[in-house]
Amino acid sequence: MEGSLFYWILWSFWVYITFVMDKSNRHRSALAACILVVIILSNTHFMVAGFEYYAGGLFLLILSYIILSKKKLGSLLYAFICSFILTISYVTFNLFVIYDPIWVIFEKEWMMGICFSCLAIFLQTSLKERMLIFVSGTMQGEILYAYYLRKFELSYPIGTVAYLDVSALTILLLVSWSILENAGPFFQNHFHFFEKGKQKSS
Repeated sequence: MEGSLFYWILWSFWVYITFVMDKSNRHRSALAACILVVIILSNTHFMVAGFEYYAGGLFLLILSYIILSKKKLGSLLYAFICSFILTISYVTFNLFVIYDPIWVIFEKEWMMGICFSCLAIFLQTSLKERMLIFVSGTMQGEILYAYYLRKFELSYPIGTVAYLDVSALTILLLVSWSILENAGPFFQNHFHFFEKGKQKSS
């Protein structure tokens, strides 16, 4: 069912941020609010210049642009390049699904989630940057893909719940990878401290 991944994952994030995350975290309220806005807007859609846009995806794109606009020129340029790579990759993936669907060996959402999370991890080092280039890149890909299909008189709604499914899954994978990345130094420091204590006691 379209939207099930999106709603489950985002509500899980919202519950964690609202009730579990450290209340002193200055991003806590903003993150919780953004999640609620995306959920509320997920089924709202409208037409602009013959294209059907879903407000949830468009909100994410605008939000990513606002955050990216605060970067310095060098960082912004690199983020733009990374975002463009994801845009082209997103369109290419969807075109392959149309022209040669046999290579989609398991669920499309999971294939896209794994591919784009790996690409974002390869291109950026922090979770925030990975999420930014993913959201901006794939939403740009949605727009470009819709524009391409329009040449063949095919309509494609932009930023639908199906797209949000892929986005939520990819973000979950990125967060999971970030936890694994940070777990290494944590355990290393923990065991180092434990070994020091053991040496002192001996």
